[in-house]
Amino acid sequence: MWSLILPSLVAGCLAGFSGGLLGVAALRLRLSALGYAMAHAAFAGAALGLWLGLPPLLTAFILALAVAALLGPISEKTGLPVDSILAILFPLTMALGFLFIALTPGLPLTSPALTLFWGSLLGVGWTDVFVLSGLALVTTGFMVFFRREVWASLVERRLAEEAGIPARWILWALLFLLGASVAGSMRLVGGLLVYVMLFLPASSAAQLVLDLNRQFLLAPVFGVITTAGGVGLSFWADLPVATAIALTSCGLF
Repeated sequence: MWSLILPSLVAGCLAGFSGGLLGVAALRLRLSALGYAMAHAAFAGAALGLWLGLPPLLTAFILALAVAALLGPISEKTGLPVDSILAILFPLTMALGFLFIALTPGLPLTSPALTLFWGSLLGVGWTDVFVLSGLALVTTGFMVFFRREVWASLVERRLAEEAGIPARWILWALLFLLGASVAGSMRLVGGLLVYVMLFLPASSAAQLVLDLNRQFLLAPVFGVITTAGGVGLSFWADLPVATAIALTSCGLF
């Protein structure tokens, strides 16, 4: 039993930690559409992989990261808020996903492209743990080494830029890390509920403390607690893991 639950539990705690940490930034930037857009970008990537005969989970991760990397530059180029860019990318990537599926004959409902929507507890292995460990390490390192720049860029970007802080690059890096976190967590909770790991721990922390620095400390703890509790509830009550994590996160909020 532990050979099944341990990878999922460790991966869930890592995803909850990164999601909680980055969720504070997402909440501050009001990126409510991020989870939806990144989920469908990964879905389109997986469908493209199936059509081209490539590993669908690899192409899903690559396309999600590509979209995350382009969010900041497109927003700066067009002058539109990032949330508006996400609203444009959402139907585009969804349409591309269904297009690639239509071009792939005999695609079963158990296809990896479709299971990215609802996640899979048993589909999580030690490779996913390794990827999420790397994401958690990079995210934590970025937040620690650039904590003053991140705080200033989130609180008042214009004043931060006048003080010589590269707020644009800081925000672009945050958007990329957010996209990577979403893409890395989709194997576990699926695209439909991945935003739970971003926004609910951060929202719960914001209910308790107003100070942004304390929110950055508290939200990852809530993310780990709710994700670990959700994985345990999933095994105990025989529930889908994404549903269990969502229920524990909503219960904490």
